[in-house]
This record gives sequence, C-alpha cells and structure tokens, in this order.
Amino acid sequence: MTTLPIARPIAWPPASIHNELGTATLSLGNAKEHRLEPRLRAAAKAGFRGIDLFDDCWAAYLEEHGLDGERLWEATPENLQIARKLGDLVKSLGMIITCTQPLRKIEGIKDPAERRATLDSVAKRFPFMRAFDTDLVFMCASIRNDSGVTSDLKTVAKDLAELGDMAAAFSRADGGRMLKIGYEGLSWATRNTLHSSWEVVRAAKRVNVGLVVDAFNVLAVEWADPYNPAGHGRVYSTVEESIEILCLSLASFVNSVPGDRIFFFQCGDAELMNPNTFRPPTDPGIPALLPWSRAHRLYPFEASKGGYMPTDLVTAAVLATGYTGQISLEVFNQFLNVPGEHVPTEAAKRGIVGLKKLVDSVKDVPAFWNASQKVSVEDLVGLYMSQRRERSRI
Repeated sequence: MTTLPIARPIAWPPASIHNELGTATLSLGNAKEHRLEPRLRAAAKAGFRGIDLFDDCWAAYLEEHGLDGERLWEATPENLQIARKLGDLVKSLGMIITCTQPLRKIEGIKDPAERRATLDSVAKRFPFMRAFDTDLVFMCASIRNDSGVTSDLKTVAKDLAELGDMAAAFSRADGGRMLKIGYEGLSWATRNTLHSSWEVVRAAKRVNVGLVVDAFNVLAVEWADPYNPAGHGRVYSTVEESIEILCLSLASFVNSVPGDRIFFFQCGDAELMNPNTFRPPTDPGIPALLPWSRAHRLYPFEASKGGYMPTDLVTAAVLATGYTGQISLEVFNQFLNVPGEHVPTEAAKRGIVGLKKLVDSVKDVPAFWNASQKVSVEDLVGLYMSQRRERSRI
C-alpha cells in the first residue's frame, strides 16, 4: 500500500537545527578575478560544509589547468581527471560539493530535435557529477517567452520527468547513488512562485525530481519591490499587507510540500535601493528584477549594508516542512568582482556569520502556518520590525 505523500510539518519551534551550512562558489568571489582553490580554502576555514559549484567557476578551474572552459561538459579523460581532482580537493578541506548549477532554458521546447538536444545536454553532466561526487544538478525555470517554447504544465512536467528518468537510468547503469534533478523558480521566469514551481515538480512524479527554493527569488516575487522606496509593496503598499500576503503564501507552502521533496535551499538578502538613482532597465529584453538580483544581493543580517528582507520567515517555513538539507548562500554583489586576495576571506566570514544569525533567528518565528496557533499579522510585523532593528545593531 502506497502512503499518500502529503506534507507533515514538524513541531515548532525545533529544539535544535542541524542543517549544515553551505555557499555557492560565486558567493566567494567572481571567477574572472578569483581562482577557485583560494575561495574553497576560505570557505572551509570559515566553517562551511557544502559547496554549490557554479558553472563559470568550474569552467575557470578547467582553464587554470590548461583545458578549454568552453567544453566544460565534454567527458574527455582530461576533463574528468580535473573534475576528480576538484572533488578530492573539496573533500580534503572537510566539505562536499552539494550540487552543480545552473541549467537554463531547458523545459517547454516545442521543436522535437531542439528538445532532444537540450535534454541530452543535461545528461552530459552526469559523468562529471560522479567525478565531483555530487548527486544534484538543478535547473532554473525557463525565462524564454518566444514562440518556440510553452509553459504548459503537462509539457514541462513531461520534460522534468524525462530528465529524472535519464538520471535514474545513468545511476542504474553505473551502480552509483541516484542522481537528482532540482527545479528552481526564478523571480523573472514564467514559473516564478513557490507554488507554480512545486506544481510542475509534483506533476513530474519522480522521486529524483525535486524543488529548489531560493529565499531571494521567493521574496522578490511575493514581497519586494526594489523600485519602491519602502522596498516591499510587490502587491500592496503597506508593510502589514505585504507581510500578510507573504505569510499566507508561505503557510500554504508548508502545508503542501513535504520536506523531502525540497532538494536544496538557498538564502540571500538584498539591498534596499534608492529609486531616485536605481532605475528600471530601459532595454525590454532585460527583466526588471535582474539588475537588482545580479549586483545587489547581500548575506543575511547585513542591515548595515542595506539588507532588509524577511529571510527568516522564508527560512522558518522551509525548515518547518521537515527539510534536512543544507542552507546555502547564493549572493551576487559588485564587491565580489573586485580583485584582491581579501575578497574570498571577507565573503566567507560575512557569509558564515550571516547564516548563523539567520539560523538563530528562525527559532523566534511563530508557527504562522499552523491554524491552531492564531498568529496575528501584528505579531509578524512586530517580529519583522524588531529583526530589522536587531540586524542594524549587529
């Protein structure tokens, strides 16, 4: 008899939080300015246990070894040897490569030949995942909106299911642990909410296809507006309404998504912008949120640098599902592009401090997803405002 896989939120607050802490390689410095090994050593020294390997960083590492970074997923003996070297380096530092990413513009392609070639390009990563000793690769929801793609649920779910089947077939063939496909909704993609992303993962109905949650992307859609002086107001103008809408969405998420269906959780805050100087892009091909996302994210609890979003509410909701995986940083910021050996060290220190403060803070979040708790909007607004004051003090 098959048990219905429904959400079962854990008791809240938890007595302790044991999720390990990780970081994306790009959150330790830009690959063009900073070699990968010093960044990894800085992460290990700071206390991180997981590494989210970004494609640009892997390509640059290949080039450091005299290989072609443009052919980063060609399974030549030389490329695979360097991949094993990287995996061994990370393990020697007391960490693991938790995942590799990102896959982009993968799902919903109408042309059969283009679709086949795109799905097959994902499979090229599988031998490298073995070499890195990781089991997760994840894709961002497609940002394509041309006539050659569709966002039809059945089509996208079929694509994800086929990718899951391809990963499972590879795993059975080589006898290794099951490779997994993660799916993340981007705040400027067609599927840009927790619920639209979960909808397609659930419909794919594969044990090795799961959800990737990014706190920044959640808040950018359901909370924030970088072009509003208040920073929030994505839908409503008052902080009370913004908190209420966000928490209702998160409550639905906690009561809909089993924790083991979340494969990865990324976290990052962002700067409160001045709309007088930070203007929307004039190029219609550039999503309005992209400049903010790519240059102004911050580590958690960095109010002194402009951080202001309620990352603790999203984190609490994810942990309440029973998620036991890593809490990992994904931060893009201009300071990471600055040359200098101090950058990875500073980034790692700021990142680990922010994550630890975030983990400590979520225990104070009331179980607003539990109807029997009767948490008021005023309680949640008060928590948000007190957290902002505490972050400023820190």
